Amino acid sequence: MSSSQMRALDQSRVIDCAGRKLNLDRPRLMGILNVTPDSFSDGGRFLSTQKAVSHALHMQESGADLIDVGGESTRPGAQDVSGQEELDRVIPVIESIVAQTDIPVSVDTSKPEVMREAARAGACMINDVYALRRPGALEMAAQLGLPVCLMHMQGEPRSMQQAPHYEDVVAEVEVFLLERAAACEAAGLQRTNILLDPGFGFGKRLDHNLALFRALPRLAARGFPLLVGLSRKSMLDQLTGRAIDERLAGSLTLAVLAARAGASVIRVHDVAETRDAVDVMTAIWPGSGGKE
Repeated sequence: MSSSQMRALDQSRVIDCAGRKLNLDRPRLMGILNVTPDSFSDGGRFLSTQKAVSHALHMQESGADLIDVGGESTRPGAQDVSGQEELDRVIPVIESIVAQTDIPVSVDTSKPEVMREAARAGACMINDVYALRRPGALEMAAQLGLPVCLMHMQGEPRSMQQAPHYEDVVAEVEVFLLERAAACEAAGLQRTNILLDPGFGFGKRLDHNLALFRALPRLAARGFPLLVGLSRKSMLDQLTGRAIDERLAGSLTLAVLAARAGASVIRVHDVAETRDAVDVMTAIWPGSGGKE
């Protein structure tokens, strides 16, 4: 990595989450909280506000650095939900988490109206699988001024895994993410509040996912913090043959390797186990997360 790339990376080490500072001096964990009936791993488990908030607090106690609340499944084949239904799912949960703890809360959404109401409820980050490409999303994010995570996805959740194709998956994902980051900056978002996510499993076959994983150091060198979501994903089924609830070992392996390769934020289901694994890795290689 060149000295200019290192300086650019260093300037991206603190995320301003509506006044809460998220220091990326070490890999941080984003705990997944799906308040949906149909998410691929934990759909239906946290539909009640009480159960969802209890799980959020448990993840914080287990070592999560922020909580990502989502009210619409984006698994392959997932169906769209209305904006009002998504609001009904996520707003009470966000309000209750913010009332009980100071952990930063991210909202996993692509809808401008959900972004606005989630911010009013106390969410301090937007995590968008469409990278703010839906009508009005970029303008809303710029108006709110919150940190954003821009993810690459080829196609739509309902059909993205039917026939994904790339000439050069690493180059194409890299170009897309940098173009979306540039669009955000042009709209007025601060460069230091932009995170990039290569979108493992979103319109990608196993060979695409593996190529992107090997390219994480290259992507991390572009000056934006990387967020990666690999927990329990179907690529682990293809690699190990394990069912969803048997993919802990594979998920931990991917989390550690991703952190070592430069990922700044790792989105996970199994917070306590991932916290231990990443902390051990960081003790051995203190400069991990994009540096040697």
